[in-house]
Amino acid sequence: MSTTDSSPPATGSAVLTGTPVVPGAAVGPVVRPAGAVQLPDGRPATVPEAGRAAEKDRFGAAAERVAERLTARAAAATGVSAEVLSTTAGIARDRALRTTAEQRIDEGVPAAVAAVTAAQQFMDMFASLGGLMAERVPDVRDVRDRIVAELTGQGEPGVPAPDQPSVLLADDLAPADTAGLDPSRILALATRLGGTTSHTAIIARQLGLPCVVGVGGLDQVPAGATVLVDGEQGTVTVDPDADEARSRVEGARRAAEALASYAGPGRTRDGSVVQILANVQDGAGARAAAIAYAEGVGLFRTELAFLGRAQEPSVEEQAAGYAEVLAAFPGRKVVVRTLDAGSDKPLAFATPPDEANPALGVRGLRVARRDPGLLERQLDAVAEAAARTGSTPWVMAPMVATVPEAAGFAAAVRARGLVPGVMVEVPSAALHAERLLAHVDFLSIGTNDLSQYALAADRLSADLAELTDPWQPALLELVAITAAAGRRAGKPVGVCGEAAADPLLGCVLVGLGITSLSCATSAVARVGARLATVDLEACERAAAAALATDGPQAARAAARALLG
Repeated sequence: MSTTDSSPPATGSAVLTGTPVVPGAAVGPVVRPAGAVQLPDGRPATVPEAGRAAEKDRFGAAAERVAERLTARAAAATGVSAEVLSTTAGIARDRALRTTAEQRIDEGVPAAVAAVTAAQQFMDMFASLGGLMAERVPDVRDVRDRIVAELTGQGEPGVPAPDQPSVLLADDLAPADTAGLDPSRILALATRLGGTTSHTAIIARQLGLPCVVGVGGLDQVPAGATVLVDGEQGTVTVDPDADEARSRVEGARRAAEALASYAGPGRTRDGSVVQILANVQDGAGARAAAIAYAEGVGLFRTELAFLGRAQEPSVEEQAAGYAEVLAAFPGRKVVVRTLDAGSDKPLAFATPPDEANPALGVRGLRVARRDPGLLERQLDAVAEAAARTGSTPWVMAPMVATVPEAAGFAAAVRARGLVPGVMVEVPSAALHAERLLAHVDFLSIGTNDLSQYALAADRLSADLAELTDPWQPALLELVAITAAAGRRAGKPVGVCGEAAADPLLGCVLVGLGITSLSCATSAVARVGARLATVDLEACERAAAAALATDGPQAARAAARALLG
């Protein structure tokens, strides 16, 4: 079920191409993020020694006001948006950032200049580390700009709230800005940078906004111009033909109406069962997913309880939050991922501060090597939540690379009466999937990290966006290997990465042997309704055709030719 009319654009319209992220079509005038904050230049020391303590207080107060605003927005958000906003608030409160700024102020540098130089130090460090750590650069830049704006009396940077529904175009967006978008004012989103697994793309899926990333030439489109964003074809048409624009938007509207009738359960047209699950992070998100006809939770990200804290939350605090999610799906499948700390989600009490390459360092399950009690207490909390709600959650560990890791984790989970599984995010786990399944009861493929590690490509790099595209045949081959191991073992293999939110790719994943698809709540109906239009045999043919190609665009085209 296509969400757009795929007819070619009218002659005279400029068509810019990028990577499709969220299906749908929208047309409207262009708006762009607010003008950049004017940063102070590196003036020489001007603050007398007697005024430096007050200047440090001024910096601290500005940083705290920024953090408070972001925290308030996080409290009003759910899912990934809440996590992103909480993480950004944590950066504003970061002790190392503040200490570095205060050191500069002690040298006589004004607070605003100190904010710039301190932030630059951390941005340079994260950029040099590459990988997932490089993803923190936009976050630090965003916090820098907000603190400088607060100190200098400039307007807070970010996305405008246009008077009429509009299309947002940007070079890139700070994750906090994307998380704060109002879908009633912003109809669609396109960026010049970014890839399919960037924070912008992930949040756009959660919000259900048509989205295209990595669009060349987007910086030449002026504010106020009319554009048509086609999130399925991956195009931005400047000054589109009015009839064509109406046709595509009407097609998207009809598709949305068809989705409104979706009530599950997930299955192909010929009756093959495929669970359509939701990715959630808290009780509010789980309740919203249940209303949206998700059959359960395929990925419960537990990080939200830990982010922005100086100390580990107690077992009681954790159990209360976990019980909220379990209670939203009584008697149904809920897959809890244990703490995925490290790399782009460092925790003061859990992860080493000075790793040379955090993306390949102590993250996910590896944190338990340094502090076994952290995992033990979290599993105790999950077990307590299960007892309170009468549930039997499935529990999986992130970043498992070896069979002994899977075996040790499974034993700890089974000791608490829970169902053990592991995530397949590392190529070694895919290659040894059958050996892992000798110890665990299920596997869940995290396509975001698996693509990054399999193709050695930073998912934040616009230059490498094609490599981290979930349609990459090499990634699909790893999925096929893992799914085949599941069939031989008679155990389920799901996908909980962003690939599962693509309705067409979801059909291909089912054709590869995947038994469940877990996606953002906003994508549940799209994925389930699309799957209901095709037979399993057609999915298998489309999967074989995609595997036979040499690139993501060709894989998409091959699947679309067979599935419509």
